[in-house]
Amino acid sequence: MPHFDFQLYDLVKWLHFVAMAVGGGGIVIALLLSGFEDEREDLRGLAATIWKKVVSWSFRIALVLGILLLVILYRAGDRNPLAPHYLHVKLLLVLFLLAVSEMAPKALATGKRGAAMLAMLFFLLTSFVAINRGAFPQKARTNLEPAPSVQAR
Repeated sequence: MPHFDFQLYDLVKWLHFVAMAVGGGGIVIALLLSGFEDEREDLRGLAATIWKKVVSWSFRIALVLGILLLVILYRAGDRNPLAPHYLHVKLLLVLFLLAVSEMAPKALATGKRGAAMLAMLFFLLTSFVAINRGAFPQKARTNLEPAPSVQAR
C-alpha cells in the first residue's frame, strides 16, 4: 500500500472548505440581491443567475471533494471513515442542502425566497455540525475495547 500523503488530504480538505465558503457567501449575496429585485428592474433575475452559476456549482464541487476525502481516508487505512456519529448527521444535512440548493434558482427566478432561505439554514446547520463535532455523542465503549491513547489523537 502506498504511503499516506497528508499533503494531499490537507489540500483536498482545504479545497472542500473553500468550495463551501464560496457557496455560503454566494447564498448571502443571492438573498441580498433578491431583496433588491422587487424595486429595480435592471436587477431582475440576477439572484437566480448567481445562484445557478456560483452557489450550485460550489456545493456540487464540495460534495465531490467530501467524497474524495472519505476515499483518501479509506485508502490510508481507516477501514471505517464513516464511524464518527457527527458525520451521519452532517451527511444528512448535506443531502438536504443539495436538494434545496438545486430548487432555489427556479424559485428565485419567480421571486420566491423560501428555498434559498432553507438552503441558508441547512448551510448553517451543516457548518455547526462540522465545527462542533464533539457535541455529538459517540458510541459507548465496552470493557473489551481498549481506551484510546493520547498518541492516537
